[in-house]
Amino acid sequence: MRLDKFICKSTDIIRPEAIILVREGQVRVDGKVFKNEATQVHENNCVTIGARVLTPRPSRYIMLHKPLNTICSNVDEGYPSIFRYIEVDRAFDLHVVGRLDVDTTGLVLATDDGRWSYDIIHPKKQCEKVYRVGLRDPISAEAIFKLEKGVQLQGVESLTRPAKVEIVSEKNVLLTITEGRFHQVKRMLRAVGNRVVNLHRQQIGDVALDLEIGQWRHLTPEEVASISNTSRRTSPY
Repeated sequence: MRLDKFICKSTDIIRPEAIILVREGQVRVDGKVFKNEATQVHENNCVTIGARVLTPRPSRYIMLHKPLNTICSNVDEGYPSIFRYIEVDRAFDLHVVGRLDVDTTGLVLATDDGRWSYDIIHPKKQCEKVYRVGLRDPISAEAIFKLEKGVQLQGVESLTRPAKVEIVSEKNVLLTITEGRFHQVKRMLRAVGNRVVNLHRQQIGDVALDLEIGQWRHLTPEEVASISNTSRRTSPY
């Protein structure tokens, strides 16, 4: 992780203060002074401020059932932040893994572990995300065929990766994708001549939403481990 983040995760120092300490040469990594706060360090590096050896706190992994008309930001921006619902110390150290739009509900994961979130959001990891999609029009066989082959999004040269489509009812489907392009689900349905009228994410990898709206909880160790395990599997399509 970044050196300034390592300091914040090991102390009560906030990021602007950590940056100043680094740039002033007060921080050493394995005995050497590094004045760039973006320097990458690991748990096995010895990071010190003066005579104090820093030990990072354990990473946190949180699930939230995102309500409608909230934003996946650490601060309010026109709409209330989802972090209003998460009652933990130093919530500002957490980041959302795979943001949802204001009008989208469902599973949100938050963490301060950048390597773990990388396994979810990076396309090459092919971590599956399952959405329940309410549609304006009934889903057609042709639309399903196109979605499962990959569709052309407006303004994008490459096709989307093949999706999985499970029909729930005439105007409701479960759509599984392994990417996270901007407004991807809405744009995919638009590309096949339909419209999304409501959208809800219910699963990421093997982690399934099991909370009421607005509730949150820490992930179990098994759920945390499942993300990295899922990312190592070969995609079936």
